[in-house]
Amino acid sequence: MTMIALGGVIGAGLFVGSGVVIKSAGPAAVLSFLLTGMLVVLVMRMLGEMACALPTVGSFYEYAREAWHGKPEAGALASFLTGWMYWYFWVIVVALEAVAGADLIRYWLPDVPSWAISLVLLVMLTLTNLFSVKSFGEFEFWFASIKVAAIVVFLFLAGLFVLGMWPDTAPSVANLSAHGGFAPNGIMPVLTGAVAATGFYFGAEIVTIAAAETAEPQKAVAKATHSVITRVLVFYVGSVLLVVCLVPWNSPGIATPYVSALDAMGIRGAAQVMNAVVLTAVLSALNSGLYASSRMIFALTRRGDAPAGLAKLNRNGVPVRAILFSTLFGYAAVVMSYVSPDTVFAFLVNSYGTVAIFVYILIAVSQLRLRARLEREAPHKLRVRMWMYPYLTYVAILGMTGIVVAMAFIPDQRKPLLLGVVSLGILLLVYLVRRQYRRGAERRESEIDPHQQHLGDMPRAHAVRR
Repeated sequence: MTMIALGGVIGAGLFVGSGVVIKSAGPAAVLSFLLTGMLVVLVMRMLGEMACALPTVGSFYEYAREAWHGKPEAGALASFLTGWMYWYFWVIVVALEAVAGADLIRYWLPDVPSWAISLVLLVMLTLTNLFSVKSFGEFEFWFASIKVAAIVVFLFLAGLFVLGMWPDTAPSVANLSAHGGFAPNGIMPVLTGAVAATGFYFGAEIVTIAAAETAEPQKAVAKATHSVITRVLVFYVGSVLLVVCLVPWNSPGIATPYVSALDAMGIRGAAQVMNAVVLTAVLSALNSGLYASSRMIFALTRRGDAPAGLAKLNRNGVPVRAILFSTLFGYAAVVMSYVSPDTVFAFLVNSYGTVAIFVYILIAVSQLRLRARLEREAPHKLRVRMWMYPYLTYVAILGMTGIVVAMAFIPDQRKPLLLGVVSLGILLLVYLVRRQYRRGAERRESEIDPHQQHLGDMPRAHAVRR
């Protein structure tokens, strides 16, 4: 469980995407990752509290409903939006990682077409998820282990180099200020970088979904969320800090930050090593995406928010139809990446990150309400507690809302914000149509012919005579 939590956070975004943030904000990108990381730490603590108190399939999808206890309409809407937005995020990740994985493998196999590699990766990891939850856990454990080991080794070696403990080197942090200062482009790119970094952290919450399929969910979640809190900031902030110490932020090499950092240290075969590590990160994200999306769909079926037929389990307790349904969407998205890269696929890519922030805001609101209810009705269930409740919860909500608002004032983020809002609007429309359909069906079932109803209310003898 701990490795699943860590593996969910350490993705290709850290190894590759961090270079985009560094190029924009300069060495101050460290602050971008620190700001966003602290918000994610708070969200994980909230999830840890709720998951330990109420371990259930669907995790925060169910918490969104429970948080609005006594207001069924609000709870139904909150859980519907939370569940489907989370599913939407991960099926897009499945497609993105399948495409990214193909590009990485073509580094070694340039003659093989990308679509074929994407297809093989999707099929391979779909089969892994279909076999059993244990097989998913085993694969994810080893994928995450490789990523964590790579980060730990990088932190150790780069730390020695920066501190001057590397052969024939002297302590040097000159790159932090030598090329225009620590924040060469001002404070705005730092905030912009914090917005971009939000998507890199998304994934740690998978541990609360997986908890429902463990032998001791409370213990597993408490341990896993604690480990994420203490290690995420070290892995992200620490490694980015070392990168900007080793590589000038305005150099072409910052496009591949970790490869360039290893090259700066004189390590041979850096490109080969990092390509393998990033591929592992991509496969891990693909594996996690299939798991998270299928389990969320399975949870949605229990409340009638998704077709009941998707809830069918095989003899190993795996929701086969839910996995295949999510995979089919992934296949369609991969096809769109080659057939319509500038329209359909561009919409998917530009909208899913904003949707992730919406999910985190809903999680925080759910914890704010659910904690108050638990303290009244079942305080003994609060084995893990959110720090400084409710103040830090409000801080997290304001921080994430601030990120959404900031996107409107950042030119590069306006399109993702708009498309994310469009995605949210589509889900709201679907919910309203579904609600009207259900109400119509309930009215039709409850409507009885007035004459028959009158007969039914009469004593039997009178009814027969009449």
